Amino acid sequence: MKKILITGANSYIGTSAEKWLNKYPDKYTIDTLDMRGDYWKLHDFSKYDVVFHIAGIAHIKTTKENRDLYYKINTELAVETAKKAKAECVKQFVFMSSMSSMYGSNLVQGKLPKTVYGESKLLAEQQINPLGNDNFKIAILKPPMVYGKGCKGNFPKLVKLAHKTPIFPNFPNKRSMIYIDNLCEFVRLIIDNEDSGVFYPQNSEYVCTSELVKIVNPKIRLIKIFNPFIRLLRNRVGLMNKVFGDLVYDQRLSKNFEYCVVNFEESIIQSV
Repeated sequence: MKKILITGANSYIGTSAEKWLNKYPDKYTIDTLDMRGDYWKLHDFSKYDVVFHIAGIAHIKTTKENRDLYYKINTELAVETAKKAKAECVKQFVFMSSMSSMYGSNLVQGKLPKTVYGESKLLAEQQINPLGNDNFKIAILKPPMVYGKGCKGNFPKLVKLAHKTPIFPNFPNKRSMIYIDNLCEFVRLIIDNEDSGVFYPQNSEYVCTSELVKIVNPKIRLIKIFNPFIRLLRNRVGLMNKVFGDLVYDQRLSKNFEYCVVNFEESIIQSV
């Protein structure tokens, strides 16, 4: 039986992972730890086989006032947690990073992250990865947009819009996304296999925004009249790019898709 500590109590991914892993009571025991303040530093990590670090901030608009908070939580706290886990002989550290640490809002290889969030995650990766060795396995997960029932971010906004508007652009685009259950199963397999390295989990199918909207609201009418304007503006206007831009991982990066336990259409139905 593996003992797992999830650092980031009450987070969406943390809570979901805890519920998922608790479906296997003969294989795992799960504890969660609130990382606010300094109390967590007194917690004994030595009794765990795995630390799954999720604590971080993401869905907060960046301002001059909170910019440093991103680095304090997403970088410094993550690195400090990893060092504590290593010092107390934890066998595996699983770090939840993001696709944003590679590309920001546009998929251009070789470019630095375009957001403070992405940069803060990348800095954490760069400091955590060298800590790994044969006795301290480090797995860095870089998922694209995570969605599911009760999630935050752009997905629930798009669902809300789909229920309100009678028409929506029928524009061909491709996005990498991952359903929360598929991500949780991926984490479970990473833990089972005691894997180390950098991983790019995603659904086995790319997502087209108009197809997603149609699943949410089958009565919506998809039209192509706006496509020339979208094509002209999507790389110039941030919101337009978020909705209709292309942002994908090459599926070869994700290797097999055995962790995709729910297909795309069913995942959307379960999420709304």
